[in-house]
Amino acid sequence: MRKVKLKKDLEPQEVFLDHLAKKKEQELGISEKKLEVPLSAKMLKLVLILFLIIIFGLFIKTFHFQIFEGDKFSALAEKNKFAYLTVKAERGVIYDSRGKQIVFNQPSFDLVLNKEKLPRKEKERIRVLEEVGSIINQDYHQFENKTLILKNLDYQMLISLKTRIADLPGFEIKYNSVRYYPDGPTFAPLIGYTGREASDYVGKDGLERYYEEVLRKNPGKIQVERDALGNILSEKTVSLPESGHSLVLWVDAELQKKVEEELNAALQKTGSKKAVGVALNPKNGGVLALVSLPNYDNNLFNKEADQKALQELLTNPEEPLFNRVISGLYPTGSTIKPLVAAAVLQEQLISPDKKINCQGFISIPHPYDPKKETRKNDWTVHGWTDMRKAIAESCNVYFYTVGGGYRNQEGLGPTRIKKYLELFGWGQKTGIDLPGESKGFIPSPEWKREVKKENWWDGDTYNFSIGQGDISITPIQVAASFVAIANGGTLYKPKVVKQIVDSEKKLIEEFNPEVLRENFINKENLQIVREGMRRAVTGEGSPHASSVLLNSLPVEAAAKTGTAELGGDFYNSWITVFAPYDNPEIVLTIMIERVKGIRSTALIVAKEVLEWYFSRRNN
Repeated sequence: MRKVKLKKDLEPQEVFLDHLAKKKEQELGISEKKLEVPLSAKMLKLVLILFLIIIFGLFIKTFHFQIFEGDKFSALAEKNKFAYLTVKAERGVIYDSRGKQIVFNQPSFDLVLNKEKLPRKEKERIRVLEEVGSIINQDYHQFENKTLILKNLDYQMLISLKTRIADLPGFEIKYNSVRYYPDGPTFAPLIGYTGREASDYVGKDGLERYYEEVLRKNPGKIQVERDALGNILSEKTVSLPESGHSLVLWVDAELQKKVEEELNAALQKTGSKKAVGVALNPKNGGVLALVSLPNYDNNLFNKEADQKALQELLTNPEEPLFNRVISGLYPTGSTIKPLVAAAVLQEQLISPDKKINCQGFISIPHPYDPKKETRKNDWTVHGWTDMRKAIAESCNVYFYTVGGGYRNQEGLGPTRIKKYLELFGWGQKTGIDLPGESKGFIPSPEWKREVKKENWWDGDTYNFSIGQGDISITPIQVAASFVAIANGGTLYKPKVVKQIVDSEKKLIEEFNPEVLRENFINKENLQIVREGMRRAVTGEGSPHASSVLLNSLPVEAAAKTGTAELGGDFYNSWITVFAPYDNPEIVLTIMIERVKGIRSTALIVAKEVLEWYFSRRNN
């Protein structure tokens, strides 16, 4: 092999240039020549200036980020560094007075979407969305811009998603809990319901709303630290989860069911549509039962699949969501008479033993024409009637006379009637621990002149004296006022909740009875009223007493019925009973709306409820 010794080392660029030159010679057909084209000075300056501008711009931007927005980006970096996970807690539950749980938390699962975790590639992203859409039977265009895709997944859908969720980036199944009411309609007027707000459920009506701060859960938080690649560096518990406190009610669940059962039977028998029943403990004002019909299933507000039934509920003309016990306004009829009697005695207008001759009506002379008169009728002829008999037989003529004044007997008049009704709590909220209570209304001459632009006549006072006219009161006000008659003069604030306890039923807070007013009527005067109500039950000396059906109860009772005229032979049928007579344990008010004809509908309901109540107690 022959070796060639080069005089000097060849540079690569020389070889490259020679090659190009040779190729160019062959193309042009000329001998080898070396050509060089120098770069112009102007171009060099332009490139240099452009380079300097770019460097300066980068420097200015860096300076702006570092100095003027350093804190902002530092905070963002810190925020990205840490993530917070929520640790679930449970909402407090509800028990009746005997410890029976009537509200539960039920496991629930929601499908949620984190759009940031969806695949970046359009084709893959659409695949995932379409697959989820096929599982939940929805067009993915309907949910691709939502976060909460579907709440309260049913079992079949939950299984389908659970088995495929690993292949569906961006979607996850989150645990939640929803309220479950085993006897939904029975307790709905009391308990109310919850509704979703953001990612949780909050109380929307009833006790769920009124005691939201007590029942509400406080989820715990865990701080997760990540590096730039998303790897978990550490976890730290920021706050522990705290379940909401629970409520113990004065309500007797079995009594609640019995009142509902008997009211439904009465509605079916009479063809009426609406009724209420409320029972109070006269020793402390505790609510033993509270029923408003028609009622509703409060579970509907937690069921995603029953939207049709929920819509029907919300548009029902009978308004089942309306709590008639605390919000319904009604004329009371003769239910007012024991309160008027107490006022008359307190004002010393008549002796309880003085008798007034009732011949079935009174005649009111015309103020401008003595030849004309107006008759105010009674429902029957009662004959000579004292106060006890007047209460027992519900004698209109007696109460026309002592309420409005007649002939030589002075009457209370509208101002004093209103004053004493308000002392008994009528025309004002009782303060019961439920939302939505109505105030009620008691008319006055001033109101009639101002609103109706009319004078107040004697006939208005006579109507007022027997619970007719413009007066409108809630059933809870009626029941609460009779508590004061039953216990001898103490008006209590009705209370549904007795205690607040923790998740282990340990006492957190106990509510003491709240006295609204006491000793506003002398006890001896209230005793006269009580005796009249007792005679309504025994029928002693009162052949027209309408409540004698209650005399067969296992204990002695006292009662007052009421029939409020609505026109067209329709009436609101009332009764309020307290028992046992000597040491009352329960005050029960029943009212059935728009009963056709004068019937003892409410009386029959009260009799069935109290017979069951005291028979159960004695067994």
